[in-house]
Amino acid sequence: MKPFLHGLAQSLPFAIRLFFPKSDHSVISAKARTSWRITMRFFIAALLLISSPPLAAQHIGAGQKVALTNNQEMTAIFAADQAARDHPAAIDWKVLLPADKARRAQTQALLDAGKLSSADDFYHAAYVFQHGDEAEDCLKAHALAVVAVARGKREATWIAAATLDRYLQRIGQPQIYGTQFLRPPGQKWTQEPYRRDLLSDSVRQASGVPPLAAQEGQRKDWERKLP
Repeated sequence: MKPFLHGLAQSLPFAIRLFFPKSDHSVISAKARTSWRITMRFFIAALLLISSPPLAAQHIGAGQKVALTNNQEMTAIFAADQAARDHPAAIDWKVLLPADKARRAQTQALLDAGKLSSADDFYHAAYVFQHGDEAEDCLKAHALAVVAVARGKREATWIAAATLDRYLQRIGQPQIYGTQFLRPPGQKWTQEPYRRDLLSDSVRQASGVPPLAAQEGQRKDWERKLP
């Protein structure tokens, strides 16, 4: 649109000669021709203004290309979340679950206040919410992971897949990537229910998830670590 309008502005002198040829000078006064010229320039300027994106949109678009500063509080929350899981066999769930809940509340407060902006911020928040008790916690974690991916955190593709799998499990549906391993009481580690046929291994690998054959190796690792 803009090139056309700029071209129209450049052709303005020609248009004036076209509509007001020399033969018409006796009929159309110089004042009338000047008035018409000014009117046309205002018209073109208005069209240029209308066709330009809003300044706010330009600012937002440019801002997405700028490296955003990580929120230090969110970084600390994430570090605490991960440290609490360093030794899975030694986890005291009576301690961990209330701590997880407190971390989710802290993270939600940061989200509500608009204090999370970087890819790492949303990546960290996704990990915190995936440890929630409810299906909606997992769904929120998935949404946060998607934002992290969109803002350039490539490794967030795995947590995006894992949170979707976990959400599906929480609502009674089979997982589709194969990121979740469970051990029902008195049974071996399993990924069931699991729709292995829904996605190809190429989609899994593009999402940072191991292919089916490697997943079986992961399941056996869990059997060895936590029999």
